[in-house]
Amino acid sequence: MVELKTDSSIDAMYEAGQVVGRALTAVRQAADVGVSLLELDELAHEVLRGAGATSPFLGYRPSFAPTPFPAVACTSVNDAIVHGIPTAYRLRDGDLVSVDFGAELGGWAGDSAISFVVGTPRPADLRLIETAERALAAGIEAAVVGNRIGDIAHAIGTVCRAGGYGIPDGFGGHGIGRHMHEDPPVPNEGRPGRGFRLRHGMALAIEPMLIGGGTDGYHEAPDGWTLRTNDGSRAAHVEHTVAITDSGPRILTAR
Repeated sequence: MVELKTDSSIDAMYEAGQVVGRALTAVRQAADVGVSLLELDELAHEVLRGAGATSPFLGYRPSFAPTPFPAVACTSVNDAIVHGIPTAYRLRDGDLVSVDFGAELGGWAGDSAISFVVGTPRPADLRLIETAERALAAGIEAAVVGNRIGDIAHAIGTVCRAGGYGIPDGFGGHGIGRHMHEDPPVPNEGRPGRGFRLRHGMALAIEPMLIGGGTDGYHEAPDGWTLRTNDGSRAAHVEHTVAITDSGPRILTAR
């Protein structure tokens, strides 16, 4: 069931989204050669505590997971697409890092992700990230009253495929509100004019995931959480929580 939020509820979701934005900004600023993924996770946790917010990631266990997620942030490095578990791994020059983070505040959730390069970037990585961000922007632009979920999916997929990138099937965005994951699902590729019609009060987490090598194949790492590219190429993941309103899409996790 898709829940339509009131304007005051959307305002409350914005407050949760701002906690998410502050945490991702802090993590991005702290990420440097020699910094561990666990240190970045702890920094994000400090932002949550300082805001009086809680984590929808910590302890989360969907049906596919062998264990509850043990951290507040997903940190995916290089060929990891999503769901990377923070470890003692220390960042190296040129690493491509994607950080996915959520917060719950006042009964409402926010969810967002960023991708960036630590130290000296490869031009191919910068192009991959820039394309992911353009795909996100295209998806948000299509998130208007009267459009359908398929219009968002088509907008994202068109940008990704035009760049020559792969899209991991079965993973994409989702509705969000009182819980991090709600209906409807928001694929990263699809046919325009199909799917649930967008209405004022809907809230969606829109999140393109791109595989740099151009193939769509991925596999689950031994930890049961991390998804890695089959071809060993790098991946990028970006995301915003967006409210559908009569005056246009409102980004609730804007940084």
